Order: sequence, then C-alpha cells, then structure tokens
Amino acid sequence: MCGLAGIVGTSPVNQRLYDALTVLQHRGQDAAGIVTATGGLVSMRKGSGLVRDLFTQEDMLELRGNIGIGHVRYPTAGCDSASEAQPFYVNAPYGIVLGHNGNLTNAAELAEVLTREERRHLNTSSDSEVLLNVLASELQRVGTPRVTPADVFAAVSALYRRCRGGYAVVAMVIGYGILGFRDPHGIRPLVLGQRTTAKGTEYMLASESVALDMLGFREVRDIAPGEAVFIDEAGRLHAQQCVSTMRHTPCIFEFVYFARPDSIIDNVSVQRARMRMGERLAEKIKRERPDHDIDVVIPIPDTSRTAALQVAQILGIKYREGFIKNRYIGRTFIMPGQEQRQKSVRSKLNAIDLEFRNKNVLLVDDSIVRGTTSAQIIDLAREAGARNVYFASAAPPVRYPNVYGIDMPAASELVAADRSDEEVRAVIGADWLIYQDLEDLVHACQHDDARVREFDTSCFSGQYVTGDVTPDYLERLRTQRSDAAKESRRASSSTLKVVRGV
Repeated sequence: MCGLAGIVGTSPVNQRLYDALTVLQHRGQDAAGIVTATGGLVSMRKGSGLVRDLFTQEDMLELRGNIGIGHVRYPTAGCDSASEAQPFYVNAPYGIVLGHNGNLTNAAELAEVLTREERRHLNTSSDSEVLLNVLASELQRVGTPRVTPADVFAAVSALYRRCRGGYAVVAMVIGYGILGFRDPHGIRPLVLGQRTTAKGTEYMLASESVALDMLGFREVRDIAPGEAVFIDEAGRLHAQQCVSTMRHTPCIFEFVYFARPDSIIDNVSVQRARMRMGERLAEKIKRERPDHDIDVVIPIPDTSRTAALQVAQILGIKYREGFIKNRYIGRTFIMPGQEQRQKSVRSKLNAIDLEFRNKNVLLVDDSIVRGTTSAQIIDLAREAGARNVYFASAAPPVRYPNVYGIDMPAASELVAADRSDEEVRAVIGADWLIYQDLEDLVHACQHDDARVREFDTSCFSGQYVTGDVTPDYLERLRTQRSDAAKESRRASSSTLKVVRGV
C-alpha cells in the first residue's frame, strides 16, 4: 500500500506536501519522495526511510514551486530497493513525474511490449515505472506541441485499455499541470480537495481525506472509478470519465486496516465502518458463546481499538488498554522479512500485568495475516498472568494473496490458508478463536448513503474482481513475494554493490 498527494497551489507547496506525506505515513514506511516544479525546472528528493528522516532543511529549500506531487511507499512484490522510491520521472514527452498506489496484474506483459515494440527503457522492476511509460507512450502518440486537457484524457483512455489491476495515480506533466485517475473498479482510493485563498483557488489530490483536512482543503469528492481529473497550472479543474465503471469495488482491507479512522473513503467513514465491525463481531460471539466467561476486552493497538470498544459495550464487559505501544517501531505488517517482524513485536508492545493477571481476556485485532504477531501477543498476555486468552478477529480468515497493491504474502505464508479455524487457533496458541463473517464485514462497510454496494474481498474470498488473475499469475507472484524471495533479492543487491565498489 502506498500514499499519494498532489497540489496545484498559489504559493509554494513543498511544506504542504511534506505535511501531507507525514499524515499518510501509515500507508508506507519504506520510502518517500517529493517532486516540485517551477518555470519548467523540476526539483526532486526521494529515498528510503520515513518522511521525517528523509527530508532536510536544504532539501525543502530546493523543492521550489507552486505545483508538485509526493509519495510514500512500502515494498510490494519485487519492489523493495531504494532505486524504486517514487515518484518516477521520464523526460519525454514534455517531462512526466508519476506516483502510483496499487498493482498492475499485467505488468510483465506491458514491460515486454514497452521495451520490444515501443523502444522505451525500464530501469527497475516496479510496475509503477511500467505505468509511467505507458502514460508517456500514449501521450507521445498525441504529438501536439502543447498539452491540452483533451490530450491528457485521450492518453489516459488509451492507458485504461492497456493496463489491468488496481491503481490510483497522481502525475505531473511538467509545465502543464497535475493529473489524477483511478482504475475502472475503484479498488484503490483517491480524493479531490479544494480551497480558496486570497490569490485564487487551489486543488489537492490525496489517497485519504485526512490529508485534505489537515491542510485545510475542503473535500470535493472521490475520483470516480475510470475517471481522470487534470488541474492545469492556472488552477483550472478539468474532469472526464475516460472509461465506463465496470464494478465499483473498493478494497475492503482499506477499512479493516490501512486507512486512518478519521478518513472517509467513497463516502464511507472508516471510523463508523470499524464500529459496525465490532458490533457484528459481538453479536457473533453472543450467538456462538452465549455462556462465555470473558472478564475483559483488550484491543491490540492501534487499528482494532474502535471495534474492540464496541465488542465490550455490546457484551457488557470491561474494556481496558492492556498493551502500551512504542510508537517509534514500525508497523509489523509492512516490515520486510519474517525475522524482523518477529523481533519487532516484543519491542513495540508491552503488556500491563494488572489488566491480565488472573483474568479471562478477549484480545481483539483487526485481522490475522501470517499469525506471527498474534501468537507473540498471546504469549505476552499469558506471561502477564492471563488465566485464559481468547482471540477475536474483526475480519474473516485471510486465505488468499492480495494482488491489487497490498503485499500480503504467498498463500503458503498465510496462517489461515488451507487451515480450519480450529487449526489456526492451535497455531497461534489461543484458548479459542473467533473470526468475523465475510457477509458481516461487507455490511459493516456499507450504509444507506454509501455509493458502494460491493467490495474487493479477494484476500478473504479468493474472488478477484478484475477477472484476469490466473493460477500461473499467483505462482509468479508467490516467487516474488515470499520472504525467501525477498531475502534472495536483498542478498543479490548487496553482492552487486560490493562488486561495483559501492
């Protein structure tokens, strides 16, 4: 998962892009980048690390201009090196800079065509660079001396015919403006904001509405699936539906885990969705264990707090904060390497013995992916003196890889793949385990005013909404995403640096 931001302003945007990326940092901690432009001159700073660590005072002074884009990234399939930090840049035609959130399911085929037939050079294995070159190639075909909104929309329409998968894009055409678009299914989020200053109207694009709120932009609307918007340097907004919406199916895992609770995605409040997840989960507990002996409900911070509080209220049980989180440790889900994930769990969470001692504890988490974190947290609860440790997941079992931009591992590394709920319970060491039902999760993410009637639930159901995910594709993805494959790439990269004398 990645975070995107783009601003066409009436004053320098460097600080605002920096601030937007810090708000979106939860969407990726591996790398970050900002690109600005003024008078046709491009300034870029990107690299590995957190936003707060990457950009210096000197960098910010160099990022001049009233227009720019930013990106935060976590490593997805095959893309885990500093060279793949975004945004990416090509100098022809016009000069284009692009940031991308998602994953192209036909990236390999596109890369072959781009290099063999269109004579374009690809410098990385990132599908974001593939997408940038498809956009550049299609804009090159237009061939006009100066770019018009019609030219941009024609290029995006052609891109839609070529690219498959889930993607949200923010790009800058140097000297002309900023472009934003979503895939025809609307799998990945993108929202448009506006504000009026003494100097005129400013526009902003971002992955989540919280970035708009923080910078004082009023949310105009979500970018529609298959729609492109272009804000020219004069601050004029142009929009066009470039391809018909196929099925509006945003990724349901945004609501389960990734998005901030204070964000609104496709007119659905993330906070309210998580409250409803807790309500549905509590009702299932009442049905399946009416004679439960739970003494206290404790959330696994941070994402599960909202659901856990609802569970406690409906069950009529005490809610307590039982874990203290070291906020200077990264989120384990998006850390590369199983060993690093295992080391980080105990260093980022510490149990408060008083809340566990001699109690039957219900731990509530947003989901269970590999099971590594769950097992270690259950161990922490037992060490703190819990009599019994029960575990509830606000999401259904994760049994299938996500192919649309969430780097969920190969199926063999998912604890629930090919295991029953009882077998998962035994693996993670809980005294009993309860999962949310998929139907209840979908209902939790809907409400009467929502513009969404269905979601991409592929990591739970194995149903891939784009219809092009084959067993062969999943096998190729497995070879890229497994911890062993990532470790092999890191070792190869280190060897190459030694050979080159880097």
